[in-house]
Amino acid sequence: MKYHYLIIAIIVFIGAFLGSNITTQNLDWYDGIKLPQWTPDGSIISIAWTIIFILLILSIGIYYDRAFRNKKFYFVLILFIINLILNTSWSYLFFGFHLVGASILEMIILEITTICLIILIRPTSRLASMLLYPYAIWVGFATILAYNIFLLNT
Repeated sequence: MKYHYLIIAIIVFIGAFLGSNITTQNLDWYDGIKLPQWTPDGSIISIAWTIIFILLILSIGIYYDRAFRNKKFYFVLILFIINLILNTSWSYLFFGFHLVGASILEMIILEITTICLIILIRPTSRLASMLLYPYAIWVGFATILAYNIFLLNT
C-alpha cells in the first residue's frame, strides 16, 4: 500500500477541516452581506471544494510516486504545504475576520502558487498537473466572486 496517499489525504483533510470550520461558524455574517446574483449555492461550493481536494490529493500523490528526490521535489512539496496554508488562511480572512479586500489579495497569491504547482509538476506527470486545473479555475472564479462581493459591500 502507498501510505503517502493517506498522509497527503490527512494533511489536506486537516486544512479543509480548519477552513470549513471557520466558514460554518460565520455563515450568519455571510448570509447578511450583499452577494452577486450569480453566487453559487453553498452546496455547489461544498461539492466543488470536495472534488478539488480529492484531485489535489491525487495530484500530489502521483507526483510523489514519480518525481526524483531532488531539490525540485522538496520545493514542490513545500509549495504544496504553502498552498494548503493559503487555502485555509483565506477562510480565516474572509469568513473569520471579514477582511474581504485582504482575502482577495491572498487569493491572488493562492492562484499563483496553484499555477506554479501546475507548471512544476507537469514535466514529471502531465496527469498530476492536469488534475490541478479545476483548482486553478475555481480559485480564479472565487477571486472574481470575492471582488464583486467587496464592491457590493463597500
